[in-house]
Amino acid sequence: MNEFEPFYRLALAIAIGLLVGVERHWRERELAPGRRTAGIRTFAMIGMLGGVVGLIEKGLPPGGQAGIATGIIFLAFSTVFAFYQWRESEAEGEFSVTSVIAAMATFLFGVLAVLGDLKLAAAGGVTLVAILASREPLHRFIKKMSWVELRSAIILLTMTFVILPLLPHTPYGPFGGISLRSVWSLAILLAAISYVGYVAIRLFGAGRGELAAGAAGGLVSSTAVTLDNARRSTAGHDVAWLAGGAAVAGCASYLRTGALVLFLAPPLAWLLLPPFIAGALAMAAGAAWLVRGQSAKAHKATSMRNPFELTSVLKLTLFLAAIGFAVRAASAAFGSAGIVFASALSGIGDVDAATVTVAGLPSLETSVGALAIAAAVASNTVAKAIYAVAAGDRAFGWRFGAVSAVALVVGGAAFWAANVVMAGLNPS
Repeated sequence: MNEFEPFYRLALAIAIGLLVGVERHWRERELAPGRRTAGIRTFAMIGMLGGVVGLIEKGLPPGGQAGIATGIIFLAFSTVFAFYQWRESEAEGEFSVTSVIAAMATFLFGVLAVLGDLKLAAAGGVTLVAILASREPLHRFIKKMSWVELRSAIILLTMTFVILPLLPHTPYGPFGGISLRSVWSLAILLAAISYVGYVAIRLFGAGRGELAAGAAGGLVSSTAVTLDNARRSTAGHDVAWLAGGAAVAGCASYLRTGALVLFLAPPLAWLLLPPFIAGALAMAAGAAWLVRGQSAKAHKATSMRNPFELTSVLKLTLFLAAIGFAVRAASAAFGSAGIVFASALSGIGDVDAATVTVAGLPSLETSVGALAIAAAVASNTVAKAIYAVAAGDRAFGWRFGAVSAVALVVGGAAFWAANVVMAGLNPS
């Protein structure tokens, strides 16, 4: 520790207090002087108090009394602050403990800034202010939330933070087996995408919400978005907007794969970026064509009433897990028939796995690597079209399939043109 570090740490503790104080003071800015328990100055001093306590704690001789001084001062401070806040609440006729908790957290972040991680203390202070400043949006959100939405959120959180950590990593069965943890992670992904779609529809309406949800979900898994939209198309939801959302997800998937190639395997970018950009533009144009003349306001009656049905999510999860197992079995049966064939098989379920694998192969010829990744993307595009036809409403399946076919042709032509140009620039 250099001689100036204690000053930096104490300054951060004061800055955290100032930041919290600005938000607290702003909320009570109309009150007359002396009518508020704590404002910008008081919270700045609370942060300073926490920092000074941290300096005192650091200066104490090592031994078994660590933390006692901090605990005693924190308890005394909390008691005094709570007393004055109680008097203010009685005078105003309000019932809120928010400022007390904010003051206690500011004190502790001040201590952490001196004794612990500076980045963690700063992040905690900013997060605290963000939570305090979000009172109105959060209150409106809770007021509008239905029991079905809350239940679905609880189920999703339980799936993620309770059940997932308990599942083993070890796969079971032949051909690489099936990992319960991976299968459950896929179920979480599908449920989360469905929930994001529900929120997007609530925010933007049943039409534009499908497109927004498709763009967000496509950055994670366009296959999952396509399957989810196909499932919903059989339940009476608007087919045009659902197909448009799936097309936007495909557009995002092309762009995401291009970004992966650019960062993981720059030598392949000259061959792969043109077809991926062309495919993305074709998907975007297809989405615009699918929703042409459609009124977003006309579809409120068909908007989602449930973020996700767990039974449907699990069925889709088992379907994708079975596809993945079949791909691994086929790869094992054919042996090392070639990286291109293996990538095409992998692309049936997931493009990213093939992209990352091929990009990480050492001494791989550029043309072979580019062809392998292109094969994965092409097989994934075809697979999604098949999934749409098989799992969705007939109109949904054929509309999305037509857009996928155009994107495949346009991307294939761009890939061929890029290879011709590169061959001309680098004659053997």
